[in-house]
Amino acid sequence: MSYRRYWIAFAIVIVASFAILGGVGRKMISQALPIPDVYTTDGQLLFTGSTITDGQGVWQSIGGQEIGTVWGHGAYIAPDWSADWLHRESVILLDTWAQQAGAADFASSTDDQKAVLNAKLIRTMRTNGYDAARNRVTVDGDQAAAIQQLTAYYTDVFAAGRKEYAIPHGALTNPEKQHQLASFFWWTSWAASTERPGSATTYTNNWPHEPLVANVPTSGAVFWSIVSFVCLLAGIGGLVWWYSSQEKVLVEGPYPRTDPFLGLRATPSQLATIKYFLVVVILWGVQILMGAITAHYGVEGQGFYGFPLDRYLPYAVTRTWHLQIAIFWIATSWLATGLFVGPTVSGHEPKFQRLGVNVLFGALILVVGGSLAGEWLGIQQRLETCGSGWEVRATSTLTWAAYGRSCCLSAWFCGSC
Repeated sequence: MSYRRYWIAFAIVIVASFAILGGVGRKMISQALPIPDVYTTDGQLLFTGSTITDGQGVWQSIGGQEIGTVWGHGAYIAPDWSADWLHRESVILLDTWAQQAGAADFASSTDDQKAVLNAKLIRTMRTNGYDAARNRVTVDGDQAAAIQQLTAYYTDVFAAGRKEYAIPHGALTNPEKQHQLASFFWWTSWAASTERPGSATTYTNNWPHEPLVANVPTSGAVFWSIVSFVCLLAGIGGLVWWYSSQEKVLVEGPYPRTDPFLGLRATPSQLATIKYFLVVVILWGVQILMGAITAHYGVEGQGFYGFPLDRYLPYAVTRTWHLQIAIFWIATSWLATGLFVGPTVSGHEPKFQRLGVNVLFGALILVVGGSLAGEWLGIQQRLETCGSGWEVRATSTLTWAAYGRSCCLSAWFCGSC
């Protein structure tokens, strides 16, 4: 049986797929939204583009994808912060303008006033005032006041915590980081509400949905969403039809005379894999436990049946571990199974196989333990920037005795101990 045509079809699919990915990737890079400096109309600097990117790092460091979302990417026990900022800023501006017009607030305005203010909000929020020559966005006094008000609000959310969002008290207390995080939230909201140059849709294609600023799904988004799942179903159906229409070819011998696993006598390397399976069982149990705690946080956001568990295992940690450990135990079980089956199927155990199994186990423990510990340290804000990398911030219980004196890990990692 010749497989040439299958190899040709496979090559065509691979080349076409990577060509599309490359083309789309190039387009995304060339049309990436800017990360501007933000000034008021009177020349006051609110924050720089680097403040925004630092804020993204702060967001990631607290396990941000687990407590809320940005542009819909993350977990939904807390709000989508892009949508939350956008809606709150819109409401603040509408109330501010209504008060300037003599009303108590926007809700108290007449229908005619509301129509005028709604139109003003859409025009203000969707107009792209980005100055590419200076990499600058200028906001008026009302917008600047709204930014300051929301910065104070989000500072309180992450400093004082929110039970309904499963955000523990003291999740983020550093004033500089709080400012950076708020700047990042503003940027995600600005990108979601500002129209891309030469387009009637925003940088995020009108996502998230916000009727106050006319963020509604575009016809193209609806059309291509329908086309995508229709093509997916058609492709699956076509593949099933093609496979069922093929003549089945029976595989002919030679077959093994006996089952290699009958009467198995474990080799030294196979005995060494037992600890892998024990680790799998432990990880599996821990994953289930983290899943139960994570689910409970949806009801009792800052505790576990009255116990303040969020001080030690906040929601961001338990959900991160719950997802991460699944990858670890699945990968470990596959690895261990391969190591165990290999000598039996081949009938031969290579020299130093047991040593290799043990060394690999040490690497496994280092990767799993390091990953879980790093995630806990990061979310607990015990990792800080150190040059271009990260360092461990020393606490009263986390010190390193080196060269006859107590030395904090942060200085040790940065080479200044």
